[in-house]
Amino acid sequence: MPDHSPAAVDGIEWALGRGIGALAEKMGFEWLEFTPDRAVARMPVEGNTQPVGLFHGGAYVVLGESLGSMHANFHAGSGRLAVGVDINATHTRSATSGYVTGVCTPIHLGRSLTVHEIVVTDDQGRRCSTVRITNHIKDLPAQA
Repeated sequence: MPDHSPAAVDGIEWALGRGIGALAEKMGFEWLEFTPDRAVARMPVEGNTQPVGLFHGGAYVVLGESLGSMHANFHAGSGRLAVGVDINATHTRSATSGYVTGVCTPIHLGRSLTVHEIVVTDDQGRRCSTVRITNHIKDLPAQA
């Protein structure tokens, strides 16, 4: 198990150095916190809505998958890669303005499998969506 204690690794610096990917960048993803215990980020509602002005359900999933996959890769350590194998989301409220914030916490951190829950809230702290992602951790192939 890699040493990701606060003294060993700055989680935000690790996440910023790795990058979040083109899709999340286009959607305005912003890191707020990243530790071995949780990852927090936000995304603007504006620009990520359905035609009727509600935050798009797929945008909740992008936020959740970005958080859960990054945290799983942080847990995996160097020379290993976490890849999503299952994701689901239950939307319980619609954000229409401001930001949504996702708080990602691990449910299970194993050697080959991780499960994370991401609770997404609006600016008033009301839960809008609950996302759960399972990642499989595998060894990276040897470099030629």
